[in-house]
Amino acid sequence: MAYTEDHIALAAEYALGTLDADERAQVETMMAVDKAFADVVQAWAYRLGVLNQMVGSVEPRPIVWENIRSELARTDFAQETPAPEASPPPPVPESSSIEAAPPELAPDVTPQPEPQPSEAEQPGTARPAPDALPDIAPIFMPQVHAPDPDVVRAPPAPVADNSNVIRLESRVKRWRTIASAAGALAAALLVTLSLQIFRPDALPGGLRPAPRIQTVEVKTPAAPLAAAAQYVALLQGQGGGPAFILTVDGATRNFTVRKVGATPEAGKSFELWLISDKLPRPRSLGVIGAGDFTARPVLGSFDPEVVNGATFAVTVEQAGGSPNGQPTSAPVFSGKLIETVPPSQPQAPAKK
Repeated sequence: MAYTEDHIALAAEYALGTLDADERAQVETMMAVDKAFADVVQAWAYRLGVLNQMVGSVEPRPIVWENIRSELARTDFAQETPAPEASPPPPVPESSSIEAAPPELAPDVTPQPEPQPSEAEQPGTARPAPDALPDIAPIFMPQVHAPDPDVVRAPPAPVADNSNVIRLESRVKRWRTIASAAGALAAALLVTLSLQIFRPDALPGGLRPAPRIQTVEVKTPAAPLAAAAQYVALLQGQGGGPAFILTVDGATRNFTVRKVGATPEAGKSFELWLISDKLPRPRSLGVIGAGDFTARPVLGSFDPEVVNGATFAVTVEQAGGSPNGQPTSAPVFSGKLIETVPPSQPQAPAKK
């Protein structure tokens, strides 16, 4: 289930313990009915739990507890003090010249106290002259009447909707809390990484890095290659003069045929053969070219012992060589390999 940023922020604040009682009850209800949301809260608790390992317990000062006790005592006293009872309104004065007022007075009219009889009205006193002003304070009686329907009442002031402001303020508070927690977590991780690099012994066993094992490979200088042996065979006929010189490299087993005194007939070709008692039949090494030198790499497919003990022969074949892979005439020139240059022994490296 995908959760909004508010849900994730609420889970993080619950893990930090910065929610009030109502919000904590809301989160606990969501955790009880939504297993996935409970996993989100547990994940935040696991991430932020590292802060408890980096910070030790701090004992508050005694003045803090004294302030808490005095605040609780003051709150309890304010709740127990009863509110003063409202005094009953004074009676409405009576007058013969004014019509009786309705029993309910307007809320903005304050009733006047009942006037006391003056000395002139007391019995046994002389009445003043008709033109004399009485020494009595004037009394203003409130006029009570029904509301005038022609009077237009002022419309009530519009009530501003502050729900968006409250919601935005709550989000800002949550994101500030998350940012503070993320900053503290990043600082803790930075300190842990620094200790792992520079002082791993200061960390607990579970946070120490694994020991590094470095493998160093020491290469000894390679021994110099030994020079391979060189083999030569003089291929000559019945007359005793050399017709071809065959040279074989002992390392690569490539051979080179040098033409010395043999000249092929017109429409014919010289073909070189390898004859050995370890082979069932002669093996063709190819046609010798018309130039002075002919090189072939075909000896690499034969065993060295076979090459060293074989007889190399040359036959005259039709142009292009034998058509069936077998010599069609007797050999006219032949010879065996002899070692002319022995293989050199590798020299030991000089001691320093």
